[in-house]
Amino acid sequence: MTPLATTTYRVLALDLEIREYPILRDVIRKAMREEMFRRGIVREEQFEEEVRVKAQKTQEREGLYDPNQPELAEVWEKRCWRVRDMLTDFYFAHNLPHSIFHSIVADVLGERNKTNLILNFNPETAPWDLLFAQAEEFESGDEATRQRTEHHLQEIIAVLTKGMLSDQLGFVGLARKHFKIADVKEINRCRIGRGKVGGKAAGMNLAWRVLQTPSKGDPVDVGARVKIPDSWFIAADLHYEFVEQNDLFGGLNEKYKDLDQIREDFDKYKGRYEAAKLPESLVKRLDEVLDQVGDAPIVARSSSLLEDNFGTSFAGKYDTHFCPNQGDRRTRMAQLCLALKKIYASALNPDAMAYRKMMGLIDYDERMAILLQKVEGMPWRDHLFPQVAGVGFSHNPYRWTPQIDRKAGFLRLVWGLGTRAVNRVERDHPRLVALSHPTLRPERTARDVRRYSQHMVDTIDLKNNCFATVPFEQLVAHDYPGIRHLASVFEGGEVHPIYMSDPRIPPENYVITLDQILHKCPFVPLMRTILQKLERAWGHPVDIEFTVEIVPGPVPDFIIHLLQCRPQAQGRTTEEVTLPVGIPKDQVVFQSARTVSSGRVRNIQYVVYVDPERYSLVETMTERSRIARTVGKLNRKLEGKAFILVGPGRWGSSNAELGVPVTYADIFNADALVEVPMSIRDEEPEASFGTHFFQDLIESRIYPVAVYPDKGDHFDFDFFRSAPNALAQLVPDEEPMGELVRLIDLAACKQGKLLELTMTDAPQEAVMAYLVPAS
Repeated sequence: MTPLATTTYRVLALDLEIREYPILRDVIRKAMREEMFRRGIVREEQFEEEVRVKAQKTQEREGLYDPNQPELAEVWEKRCWRVRDMLTDFYFAHNLPHSIFHSIVADVLGERNKTNLILNFNPETAPWDLLFAQAEEFESGDEATRQRTEHHLQEIIAVLTKGMLSDQLGFVGLARKHFKIADVKEINRCRIGRGKVGGKAAGMNLAWRVLQTPSKGDPVDVGARVKIPDSWFIAADLHYEFVEQNDLFGGLNEKYKDLDQIREDFDKYKGRYEAAKLPESLVKRLDEVLDQVGDAPIVARSSSLLEDNFGTSFAGKYDTHFCPNQGDRRTRMAQLCLALKKIYASALNPDAMAYRKMMGLIDYDERMAILLQKVEGMPWRDHLFPQVAGVGFSHNPYRWTPQIDRKAGFLRLVWGLGTRAVNRVERDHPRLVALSHPTLRPERTARDVRRYSQHMVDTIDLKNNCFATVPFEQLVAHDYPGIRHLASVFEGGEVHPIYMSDPRIPPENYVITLDQILHKCPFVPLMRTILQKLERAWGHPVDIEFTVEIVPGPVPDFIIHLLQCRPQAQGRTTEEVTLPVGIPKDQVVFQSARTVSSGRVRNIQYVVYVDPERYSLVETMTERSRIARTVGKLNRKLEGKAFILVGPGRWGSSNAELGVPVTYADIFNADALVEVPMSIRDEEPEASFGTHFFQDLIESRIYPVAVYPDKGDHFDFDFFRSAPNALAQLVPDEEPMGELVRLIDLAACKQGKLLELTMTDAPQEAVMAYLVPAS
């Protein structure tokens, strides 16, 4: 662009901005001229002489100049006024930076609003710099001024929230009530791109602000004890730019294909996304991020515009990737760029598509923003991980004894990265904490405490530059910081507290119990206050993800690093449900003494049954995956019909030896998911409460049920094994799977009877599935 064209562009841009303030434009231009005169850019008399000469030239061009017959005075003044404005814009744009213009506007508005206290522009169309300046002016006023301008301030924050964070109205309503303009300004400072930063980033920042604001009745001052990690927000517009730059438009319409086709296409698109190039503007900003973070590990987390909203959390649907960020600059940048491309690709994964269809969101254009965060933790033996991480729920989904108060909240805690708290992991157990009774455990004996404790730790392996899962014995030691708060010692058949550091304790004798942070420490009151405070602000139960830093002292204190906050998934009914009485025993199909929530499913015609004993004999991963795909086909065929899934171990486990490796796309149409142990030794307590998988079930209105025959529950194996198998009639090509997967059509085999499933959690938890006449 030539210098002349550049100047012309600046003048036009300045004129357009001044037009945003029609009531004040004369005052603004007068202030602009005074600034130019003060700086000596042009003398006032010289400027006014140029106005006169140029106004006369306009008369000549119009054929109106006559020295002997001048224009009417008011016409001449209007002509000079227009020329004066044009010259003001020209000199100002050519000689002064744009920031001075915005300072002048802010000063003019501030002076006017000291008396008028009104907005003299439309916030929906005004430049953001103006909105920030005006909001800061309102917030800096005295108490009387703030009260009179509160409604204006809320409007400005609502406009900035819709443009920068989220246009979900439930969130916007919360944001305008709680955010301060400095919070929004800081988000904008850390934003990469021009679009929205998405649900995960928005929820985290809003929760932090809520927790920084003291409330009457807070039992604990949480503000100074809650932080958020160093964060950068890659806005959703860069997702569009990435797709356009790499001609990936074909993926945008995948959502309208059937799930089998989506599943088949996903690997192809994933490869194309990972081979594509990120926009150069984004790569430059990532380079700046690496400068700021140094060699500290980074986590890249999806933050789509649909995530973490009321009733649709998208928990675990999109990717999160850890970048150890070790090695030379080129290696670190390549690692970070690949993580971002994998997250973009995850927008097309079959589970996400199935979830969107189930939630009625398939027609929305899913725009993927990304949250970059410095990983919180401390280095230890070539690994980096937090002392404690976990998830918290303000409403307890798991009450293993009636004395637990669900309203007090619930935690799943682990040593190391929180991935083991949010995912279902093989033969490993987080610490489950009912905040009403934090030291009460589901386990009854010391040996059970040891067995059902955490045995593996997720870390960042700094030496090998990768995410790692490590046996805890490799990391635990007498001199690990805070070890006596995190672990106990198993000795002589009992679990004992650690009273002092002792190098003679063998690593295998340690048990990760977290007992000491739950007993006579401020941790439990702190977490209870955080969850209750957020629930009050949201007006709805919430769940959070966090890490914990233990601050040493005679009584340890705690810093909570908040990673995420969203509305907690709720069950489909709050009606009072009671268990029926007088049901003949031969009509009861199964019965359990534990449940998550109250509810009833009527007129169940179909049961999809995977026999636990037969499943335990399957030797290959290929065959177990085939079972999962068969279940997925039945899930699609039975859409719109009432059916339940009954099967071995943990549905959805990443380890196929522990349960059928289904994903969300294979089960989302079911009404209930029933888990039965695979053998008499499989007595593990239900460990899915609070995981992403559990969130899926609750949000999709699928009741999770666990039945343990060897713990006194009733399960009629003969009913499931002897009923005719209708698999071949519904899915003929899956007939060879009939030995492993059974489809029971109750209407056909039980003389018109159907199944009814009833769950109640008061006064005693109970579940019963029983045959009833079809209604």
